[in-house]
Amino acid sequence: MWNWEAENAKAVIVIVHGANEHHGRYRWLIEQWQTNGMNVVMGDLPGQGDVSNKSRGHIEQFDDYINEVEKWIRHASSYNLPIFLIGHSMGGTVVIRTLQEKFSQVRGVILSSPCLGLVHPPSKALDLVTRGLNVFCPRLRVNSGVTVNQATRNEEVRLANTKDPLYIKNVSVRWYRELSNGMKQANKKVDKFPNIPLLVLQGGEDKIVNKESVFTWFNHVNNSEKVYKEYPELYHEVFNEPEREQVFNYALAFVNNLI
Repeated sequence: MWNWEAENAKAVIVIVHGANEHHGRYRWLIEQWQTNGMNVVMGDLPGQGDVSNKSRGHIEQFDDYINEVEKWIRHASSYNLPIFLIGHSMGGTVVIRTLQEKFSQVRGVILSSPCLGLVHPPSKALDLVTRGLNVFCPRLRVNSGVTVNQATRNEEVRLANTKDPLYIKNVSVRWYRELSNGMKQANKKVDKFPNIPLLVLQGGEDKIVNKESVFTWFNHVNNSEKVYKEYPELYHEVFNEPEREQVFNYALAFVNNLI
């Protein structure tokens, strides 16, 4: 876990990254929040970032993510400032599940292309095979099938990803099964999501997350203050797209309005 502190901070932003990545990919976003008077708390989720090869791309249970993020939120609360959660992709799923299961004094939530369904889910036959492999060889690694070009149109980010030694390409069968269950629970327990201000930012040309699944989940959330903002031309990583300043300013306005 790391901290980036702003002078005369007015809030704390807790960022939860997505699958296959790490906090280092969020330098631009962290700088934006810090420059605009927000402290930032962020870490690497279990099995991601600078971890051993044995742990890379693997997790025993989805609750490990939830417990880790709960620690980040508790740390953020030590600032005695309003806390905002940002969850990208799988990190969005983690944020949703954390808030469904853990009581937390959070002022608002921003979900960036939350992973609530996949554009190209495994076939029924392959899904059945993974259930068996999850029992007998859960650490078996397979290619995630997600490419850099699917994530963003930003050529600078694409190039950086191809050279990033911490960018995970292979994930374990157990990791996939736990992610699938995490998505299932996020949708099944939608009524347990707390009534706090919610902003969902979604790329209209998302090649990874099924935007219809995101919109369906959003419509079932019974929150008194919620906004769904879709950017028609953007891919999955809306905070990395060429239009990211526009996206950030929208998120900043959401936070400032609540402060």
